Amino acid sequence: MRFSFAEGMTHAAYYAPLARACEAAGYTSMTIADSLIYPQESDSKYPYTDTGDREFLLGKEFIETFILCAHLFAVTEKLRLTPFVLKLPIRPPVLVAKQASSLAFLSGNRLGLGVGLSPWPEDFAALGIPWERRGKRMDECMDILRGLMQPGDEPTFFGFQGEFYDFEPLQQCPAPTEKVPLLVGGHSDAALRRAVRKGDGWMHAGGDGEELDRLLTRLAEIRKEEGDTRGPDEFEVHVISYDAYTVDGIKRLEDKGVTDAIVGFRIPYIKGPDTEPLETKIKHLEQYAENVIAKVNP
Repeated sequence: MRFSFAEGMTHAAYYAPLARACEAAGYTSMTIADSLIYPQESDSKYPYTDTGDREFLLGKEFIETFILCAHLFAVTEKLRLTPFVLKLPIRPPVLVAKQASSLAFLSGNRLGLGVGLSPWPEDFAALGIPWERRGKRMDECMDILRGLMQPGDEPTFFGFQGEFYDFEPLQQCPAPTEKVPLLVGGHSDAALRRAVRKGDGWMHAGGDGEELDRLLTRLAEIRKEEGDTRGPDEFEVHVISYDAYTVDGIKRLEDKGVTDAIVGFRIPYIKGPDTEPLETKIKHLEQYAENVIAKVNP
């Protein structure tokens, strides 16, 4: 089992010391939240909380995802960073490929690129992207990332002709020296199937245990339908679960095919600033590492 520390919507100055503490404690990775705008008025609902409210985002410090990754890669040596998840179809995919390849190259292949659809129509409107057919746009974006981020000593030329994007063969240099995993977020059947067909793994956004079990069962069904026989080193399954907080629970997750446990130690969906001190955050992540990570991965 690999372990990812999740801390979002806190003070931007905390991320570097938290990343260093994660690395020292033995975590595999740290998740990086993605948020571009907060509209003054919106009736949109957040799909991963009971109420659907989004006011918890108001006033929170979000450093742009790739910029924060570059900053944290510079202050760590082994820690992997995983955007959780990058709102892909509102961004130009050729630019995303260049950014991700650059991060992977400079960090020694420590980027796991979580990607997904934004749940906010306002994100699409602000970036000048149609909300309609966003799933198809997402598919094309992933195809372009895959084509432009092919690993190798010599960058390849790649062109694309689709419904939304059309460009002649081009090259981006340097290429990643290893494959950048594309990890698909989302709970819909379409997201699960996209993770299997186009991705290198799936990222769970949270919820109760019964819902997680249903999603894992459905993911396994889709993998069987698609003839996907990739092992845990080739197809990652990242989940948020109460089972992740005990050694026995980790064993249960492993038995269900989970490869990466995402853990955090406070509820981030709160209005107003995060009042938890940095020292407390570091103490919590270190205690978990001592009580769980060290026993699971001695």
